[in-house]
Amino acid sequence: MKPLIATVIFTVLLVPFGGSAQADTTSRTFALHDIIGLAIERNPMIAGAMAAIDQSTGQRTAAGAYPNPTIHGDSGKGYLRDGGPLTTEIPTSATEYMAGFSQPLEWPAKRAARQRAADAGLASTSVGLIETRLNLTSDVKVAFYDLLLAQRDLELARNNLSIVEDVRRVVSHRVRLGEAPQFDLIKAEVEVLKANQAVTRSDNTVRVNRVILDTLTAGALGPSYAVNGDFLVFPSSLDLNRLTARSMQEHPSIQRLAKSIDQADRTIEFERQNRVPNVSLNTSYAREYGREGFDMGVSVPAPLWYQRQGEIAGSLGAKRKEEAELLRTRNELLRQINQYYQDAQTTAKLIEVLEKGLLKQAEEALRIAKFSFQQGAASLLEVLDAQRVQRQVLFDYAQARFELSVALSRLERAVGGVL
Repeated sequence: MKPLIATVIFTVLLVPFGGSAQADTTSRTFALHDIIGLAIERNPMIAGAMAAIDQSTGQRTAAGAYPNPTIHGDSGKGYLRDGGPLTTEIPTSATEYMAGFSQPLEWPAKRAARQRAADAGLASTSVGLIETRLNLTSDVKVAFYDLLLAQRDLELARNNLSIVEDVRRVVSHRVRLGEAPQFDLIKAEVEVLKANQAVTRSDNTVRVNRVILDTLTAGALGPSYAVNGDFLVFPSSLDLNRLTARSMQEHPSIQRLAKSIDQADRTIEFERQNRVPNVSLNTSYAREYGREGFDMGVSVPAPLWYQRQGEIAGSLGAKRKEEAELLRTRNELLRQINQYYQDAQTTAKLIEVLEKGLLKQAEEALRIAKFSFQQGAASLLEVLDAQRVQRQVLFDYAQARFELSVALSRLERAVGGVL
């Protein structure tokens, strides 16, 4: 789709609160991809997702660890009480001591199930990082286009102020010459006041959106910065069926939940295998008064009264919960893809209508009204009406391009990547 007017490149040159309205030539300029890179580098959401990966890595390490042995020892004084007649050759007391060693032997199937569950958990959190990046990228794009729209609105408000000030000067000149009533000058002054208020509101909106965008990068854009870029156009190659199939197969949320279900399966297997108790190999050495002994044995807990029925039931419930969440996510993604695709398609048609006629017609109507007013053939009200219509058409055009860009950005989020 080729616009009938030159592609507008919006350059937002903003100043800190309380500064001048003029552009700061020393501020840095960022494109959209630069801001996305800074957000991924510094936003705490990414740090949180990476910390979750570190946590899962630690859990996998713990799952592969072998049980530690238990070593114990005792020592004390022993006395001979009933050993028969005492003689001077036999001591009445001696130092006694005992040492023991116990090594638990884990059931191999239980250890393997625990490791598989930890591996699935790590895979889930790794996909979660990709999902977080996708969501953050979408948020940055929407905030970026919000800022572009606010800047476009500020530009239109300033142009409107310039027009009404020109009209006021003409009216003021005619009033001084007695060619127009004083009431026309009052109306012109009111229009100038309203235009000034519109500029102030638009400027405040720009400042707020600028702070929002900077917040997504954790302040990386700095106190004074500029952005440049343009709104998106509707890609003619978009196919709804292809986008839907791609989302169901490749979306990070789908993949993360699938990994979570796999982890739940492994956890169920682990809890079932955990019903088999660990066997402990025990050895000990003891030296007592008049006796020395070495023992070896095996101890096995007897799961007679409880066999982890609660843990198994809890794991089954966790799996069903993840399966329900996967189904809900699929349905939500299908809804979003259809909604944003239709929104983008409808908005693209509106943009085409505006570009094919209304933009030029509104501009031409304002030009004729201004010329007729200067020649005395049109009234002040006709000029102001033409000016309002032209400004509204321009804003509607900018608003439509903004809505198309936002719809495409959210469609990317629902699909799971760049369109």
